[in-house]
Amino acid sequence: MADVPVALIQVTDVRRITPRMARITFSGDGLDDFPTWPDQQLKLCFPKPGQTVPRLPDESTDGDVMRWYQAFLAIPEDERPWMRSYTVRSYDPDRQRITVDFVLHGTSATAAGAETGPATRWAASASVGDTLARYGPAAVYARPLPLDTADWLLLVGDETALPAIGSLVESLPPGARAMAYIEVADAAEEQHFTTLADVTVHWVHRDGLAAGHGDALLSAVREAAPFPSGSVFAWLAGEAGMVRGLRRHLVGERGMDKRQIDFTGYWRRKLTQDDAPTEEDLAEAEERIAAAEKAGMAEEKG
Repeated sequence: MADVPVALIQVTDVRRITPRMARITFSGDGLDDFPTWPDQQLKLCFPKPGQTVPRLPDESTDGDVMRWYQAFLAIPEDERPWMRSYTVRSYDPDRQRITVDFVLHGTSATAAGAETGPATRWAASASVGDTLARYGPAAVYARPLPLDTADWLLLVGDETALPAIGSLVESLPPGARAMAYIEVADAAEEQHFTTLADVTVHWVHRDGLAAGHGDALLSAVREAAPFPSGSVFAWLAGEAGMVRGLRRHLVGERGMDKRQIDFTGYWRRKLTQDDAPTEEDLAEAEERIAAAEKAGMAEEKG
């Protein structure tokens, strides 16, 4: 299964880095030679109730990704693991460990009325020795920031984007310039980033207004002072509706070229990754695929 990046991973450390964020470290097969890059995405498989280890396809799929996924879907629903997308916060090549940050949505530490999903339930009670499965990462999905073509970077997201923003900021070289707007529940959720670049972080607090998730962030970006001079590349991530609003603002009100915006809806209000995509989700997916294909064609010509 060399072409199917699937392996079991075991918890080696659990830390609550803020009241609503758990940082969990894993060991496991394949982490001795682990490809790494900023904003590195992978999928985690969480066991269903009654399981201590997530069930994976039994039969060999000869390294075929599509056959593996079809076999995964063929597992009975009550036994098939929940699969969720996460960002690798960091990789330690010496100890052969990866670290993943989990936002604890809907726990007692979060706003009342928020829903708790299977990943949050698992992370809130995770302990050393617990086992998940990982699918990925795949280098084909790496999207490096265009530091050679943009004078400065705009990074915007909610707390679900914090791990990616942290890895991006900490990877920036000396001389790079970036401005980040990050929405979190309150001041206790702010984090510190270590970077060689010139980075300004604006923290936006909801202060308990769960129903307005993303509204404060959009307002902060809208009402921000004029952007610095020079060409800008924007990276947006978080709740899908919020990301759409930010993108519309940057294109329609700030005059940015769509090609200078990388955007990802990590989650959707009242929907999970198990729910069918909406028309807006499909339209955005098609646009992202088209943009990736154009970028690939440009690289080939270059």
